[in-house]
Amino acid sequence: MKTGQYLWDAARKENRRALPILSFPAVQKMENTVRELTSDSALQAEAMKIVHDLTPDSLASVSFMDLSVEAEAFGAQARFSDDEVPTITGQLISGEEDAEALSVPSVGAGRTGVYVEAIRKAKSLITDRPVFAGCIGPYSLAGRLMDVTEIMYLLYDEPDAVHTVLEKATEFLIDYISAFKEAGADGVVIAEPLAGLLSPKMNREFSVPYCERIVKSVQTEEFSVIYHNCGNTVMDLLDDIFALNAAAYSFGDCLDMAKVLEKAPKDALCLGNISPAGQFAGGTPDSIRKETTALLQAAAKYDNFIISSGCDIPPHAKWENILSFFEAVKAFEA
Repeated sequence: MKTGQYLWDAARKENRRALPILSFPAVQKMENTVRELTSDSALQAEAMKIVHDLTPDSLASVSFMDLSVEAEAFGAQARFSDDEVPTITGQLISGEEDAEALSVPSVGAGRTGVYVEAIRKAKSLITDRPVFAGCIGPYSLAGRLMDVTEIMYLLYDEPDAVHTVLEKATEFLIDYISAFKEAGADGVVIAEPLAGLLSPKMNREFSVPYCERIVKSVQTEEFSVIYHNCGNTVMDLLDDIFALNAAAYSFGDCLDMAKVLEKAPKDALCLGNISPAGQFAGGTPDSIRKETTALLQAAAKYDNFIISSGCDIPPHAKWENILSFFEAVKAFEA
C-alpha cells in the first residue's frame, strides 16, 4: 500500500474519516492492566484488534505511544503502574563523559522487541487498513536520558554532550523504525513533544536535523512517517516542522488548528487535535460531538486535514466519548 497517498486520498474526500492516536483504552475491554499490556506483544496485538473492531471508520490502527520504551532500552529507569502509561525517572546522563560512554542498544533491548513483535502480530489480525507503529522522537528521547528539565540547561552549558546523545538516539531510532518496517508496519508516529518547548533557534539545532535524518532514512511511498508534536511553542516552529518532509504532521490541542492550517503549505497533511484529556477522557458524548463538529467546520475548506486526537488518548478515556467522536465525524456535512 502507498500509505502516504492513502492518507491524502482520505483527506480530499468529502466524507471525512478520522485517525486518532487510539490504543490504550482497549485495556478497559480486557482483563489486563496497562502494566501487563506494555510488556506483552500478544496482548498489544489483541488490544489493537479490539480498537479496530470497535472503530470501523478509523483510517488506521495505531500502536501504543509508550515513550518510556526507547529510554529504558538505553538503560534509563522506567516506572510502571497498573493504570497509567509507564514513565522514565531519574537522570542517566549528566554530561559529556556520560554521553560519550553511552552505548547504543540493539533493537530488542528492554521492551523494544515486544513492541516490534506486537506490530508483526497485529498485521496478521488487521488487514483492511494501515497499521502504524509508534516511537519517541530524538530530542524527546535525549530529554528522558538527560532529564527533561536538566537538558534545558545542558543545551547551553554542554551542547556537545546533548549532540552526542542525539547522534546515538537517532542511530537507534532509525534501526528501531526499520525493525517496525520489517515487521510489516505501514508507517510510524514519531512523538517529539519535548521539542515543542524549544525556541525556533534551539529546535533547528537540537531536533530538526535529527528528525530530518530519520525521515530520509525510513520513509518511502509504502511507509509513512507522521511527525507528532503537542508542545506549547509549536506555532513558532511550524516552518521548520513542515520542512521535515514527513508524510503528515500531528498537532496537540494547545494549538488553534485553524491557525495551523492557515500557515501550513498545501502539500503538508495536518492531523489534530481534539483534546485527549479535556474531551476523550474528561468530556461527555455531547461535548465531544460539539467540539468535533466545530473543528470539522473550521477546517472544512482545507483538503490537507484529517481530524485526530491532539495526542495519545489515555487508558481511562471513556469509550462513549470515543464512539461519539467517530459518530460526529461520520455525520458531518460541510
